[in-house]
Amino acid sequence: MAKPKIENTFNSPLFSLGLFRKLILIMSKNIFVTKSMDVLMKEASHEGEHSLKRTLGKTNLVMLGVGAIIGAGIFVLTGAAASQHAGPAVVISFIVAGIACAFAGLCYSEFASMIPIAGSAYTYAYATLGEFIAWIIGWDLILEYLFGASTVAVGWSGYVTSFLKDFGITIPESLSSAPIAYDTATHVYTATGALINLPAMFIIGIMTWLLVVGIRESANFNNVIVIVKVIVIMLFVIFGWQYIHTDNWHPFIPENTGVFGEFGWSGIVRAAGIIFFAYVGFDAVSTAAQEAKNPQKDMPWGILGSLVICTIIYILVGLVMTGIVSYRELNTPAPIAVAVNAAGNGLNWLRPLIKTGAIAGLSSVILVMLMGQPRIFYSMSRDGLLPASFSRVHKKYKTPYITTIITGAVAMVVAGLFPIGLLGELVSIGTLLAFVIVCGGILVLRYSKPDLVRPFKTPFFPVVPILGILSSLGLMYFLPGDTWIRLIVWMAIGIMIYFGYSKKHSKYGQEAK
Repeated sequence: MAKPKIENTFNSPLFSLGLFRKLILIMSKNIFVTKSMDVLMKEASHEGEHSLKRTLGKTNLVMLGVGAIIGAGIFVLTGAAASQHAGPAVVISFIVAGIACAFAGLCYSEFASMIPIAGSAYTYAYATLGEFIAWIIGWDLILEYLFGASTVAVGWSGYVTSFLKDFGITIPESLSSAPIAYDTATHVYTATGALINLPAMFIIGIMTWLLVVGIRESANFNNVIVIVKVIVIMLFVIFGWQYIHTDNWHPFIPENTGVFGEFGWSGIVRAAGIIFFAYVGFDAVSTAAQEAKNPQKDMPWGILGSLVICTIIYILVGLVMTGIVSYRELNTPAPIAVAVNAAGNGLNWLRPLIKTGAIAGLSSVILVMLMGQPRIFYSMSRDGLLPASFSRVHKKYKTPYITTIITGAVAMVVAGLFPIGLLGELVSIGTLLAFVIVCGGILVLRYSKPDLVRPFKTPFFPVVPILGILSSLGLMYFLPGDTWIRLIVWMAIGIMIYFGYSKKHSKYGQEAK
């Protein structure tokens, strides 16, 4: 019996001209359609009733970046990273995490200068990798911005509750805690008996109202808060330096215990993954590109400038903190406060200021996170992937008020019900995935459209974007398996929404048919 000719099957009309092949071609044509640079530039230059107002200068953008970065990471996570993983070498961990973010930051800067339009990584992906990938990253960024705001709001609640307690004002734990507890080590959920976290919901409500009123007012408020928290941190560095005992820095890199991630160089890498959350938010600067006065020149300054400033601040704080007190004593939600207490009566005056700085710092992070998400929704709606109401701009304030209110309302619910550990893991993996796609987008665009005008070019191409992809994937690898499962479930929901609604209403997908 002659052997069947398998190649004839693939050459048959069923595959060459059949419905299956046509379906694949139609799907690939529609879902991977890219948004042309000409269209993007027209949108960026458009002014009118439904356009955002260009009011942000270079200083505002840098301050937005600093406002987003200096928050929960420096005031909360630093101590755990030092005490459990890196010791005094947490300083090196800050540098490692900062370098990983810098790779992504350089790629963000090239995109932001070239495509000065609201939407951040979503818009960049639409221009390079196609509509479906753009939808995936837009859906993913909800984890970073919306859940990020909720995460920081939970931390804000803890500091405010403690601060008020110092003045004899006690908020019942049942009204200042999540009803669910989550153990990040065992990944076990338990009921706390609490009802809801009202302070966390309160701060999100206030920041949402401020963002609806106007971007200029929000930026000015953020500038004041950033100045306050930077002053407080620098006071800690300057006056705390004289209380440093250099013996606390020896050994600078504690010997590994035999377990990966517990001190030694593996501990430094593990700590870098943990304090990566300290850098989450710098990319929120890019979501304000359409509200920048001179985005081609100022966006790279805002992104990279805020990264450099915050890395320097983190290094100084890490040195002083581990110099004043042994790293073994820093496994606490308020490590800077522990260091101030260890300095004795000489720094008593600084204690209330530290809490004030922490509250101010966390407030500005919430503000910037809540600012970023509505502008991504705004861009997705303009492209037809979300209902038209999502791109509606307030006639008086010129802000995307509907999406701002929706984002704030959902963030309030999430902050009121869920614990910080669970939310923090979701934010980290969502941000890292965004970094991977942005760095990949730079690779694609440099080769596919080399002649495009690039006011800022990522240096050392293609080394920087490749290292950005690898470093982000590396940090994702060390996140818990449960976090990956939640990401997959979240993405599955997003894909169903895309094929159920967005693909059918896509402005550019319909044109590609």
